[in-house]
Amino acid sequence: MPSPATPWWRAPFAAPMADGRIDAIDLARGFAVVLMILSHGIKGLLPFDQFPDWGIVPIHLVTKFSSSLFVIVFGIALAVVFLPRVGEPDWPRRRWGLIKRGVVVWIWYKILTIVEMSHLYPTADILDALRYQRFPSFVEILGFYAIALLWMPWFLSAWKRFPGWLRLASPILLAGFGLWLAREFDFWELPQLQALVVEHQDYYVWGQLTRGPLVLLGLLIGEWMLYGFASPAVRRVLIASLVVASTTLFALFFWLALPTLDDTLAALARNVGKHPPALDFMLFSVGGALALLAIAVVGGKTLATWLRPVTLIGSDALQAFIFHISVIFLLFRIALGYWHNIDYSTALGLTLALIVATAGWIRLVHWLTSRRGAS
Repeated sequence: MPSPATPWWRAPFAAPMADGRIDAIDLARGFAVVLMILSHGIKGLLPFDQFPDWGIVPIHLVTKFSSSLFVIVFGIALAVVFLPRVGEPDWPRRRWGLIKRGVVVWIWYKILTIVEMSHLYPTADILDALRYQRFPSFVEILGFYAIALLWMPWFLSAWKRFPGWLRLASPILLAGFGLWLAREFDFWELPQLQALVVEHQDYYVWGQLTRGPLVLLGLLIGEWMLYGFASPAVRRVLIASLVVASTTLFALFFWLALPTLDDTLAALARNVGKHPPALDFMLFSVGGALALLAIAVVGGKTLATWLRPVTLIGSDALQAFIFHISVIFLLFRIALGYWHNIDYSTALGLTLALIVATAGWIRLVHWLTSRRGAS
């Protein structure tokens, strides 16, 4: 903790280290990935015009919490696992490990780009996607994650030295800078580069500066969680703050959307305002993400145990991503020919089975890894 003589708004990061793996983080990440699979599994087999009304709202609507929660938990994990290690003798090794992880994720992003596009796109379009001339949609969040892992390890060293007020303001400052850059800079007339940095209306891409504020929000929450592990009072304040923030965002969303609420909810479910991020989409998505995060923190180890399949999926998000994308595109679409050939109820049943199978796959991978390590 900062010394009593140093106000928090002037103090650098000084949170204690976590003791082992945090179940609440795995559970929160599991919520994000399960909702992502729910979205991908159904949308990967049917167009929106084949969704019944109850499939659009509420089922597909609540999956909008996934993207923001996934990015926020990425920041939380960086804060809990790596920030306390910054500046220690083994930090260069850990930093290099994060960068290597980014390279691995980038390789899988390109492999899964081929998997996703192989069903409907010609070879020329797939090659364009591999060269960043165009982008996939289902696996694009991996592209964001891979690039972020290449620069965030260097940023952590600076962020840890920031005074408290600057850490607190950093999400707003980064969001403002991203908005300014999107409006004032032409990115050398390279729309693909703009998409990667601040997003572009013609490309389904997660911009580093448009989603980066959520990573920084995760860093702040992760720092708060580290203090909360040692102080139940701090943990209670964290939970209350997450609930208040979530309620406020939802209240703002409904206040703005109330005149056309039904149409707005249906539009959000169809991903209107997701790329580039619009205000109503972000209010709804981040509000839901913070609510799910509060549930994970409140439930802690007990809830993580009760929801073991979800926690297991959250413990290895990359394997979950590889497995569910491969099943949707290689098995369901290509091998079984389900693309536009089944009804919504069947697609929903297959997707729920896919979620269970994903948890089983990760359990198998972990068992094989432990066996190999023991031999």
